[in-house]
Amino acid sequence: MAKILENEFGRRNIRLNANDIINIVREYQCVTTGCLNYNEIRDKLNNIELYLPEDI
Repeated sequence: MAKILENEFGRRNIRLNANDIINIVREYQCVTTGCLNYNEIRDKLNNIELYLPEDI
């Protein structure tokens, strides 16, 4: 599960484990199947929402 690491001086970081990365790649592959160029991929990714569960 993703874990948010607080940073009092700027942006927070999110630590990902192997399963988080695999899930993101799998979702990317499913969403972008059939895309022929960079702009098509960007358009599809801009229209979906991806979520990572936070480790509490």
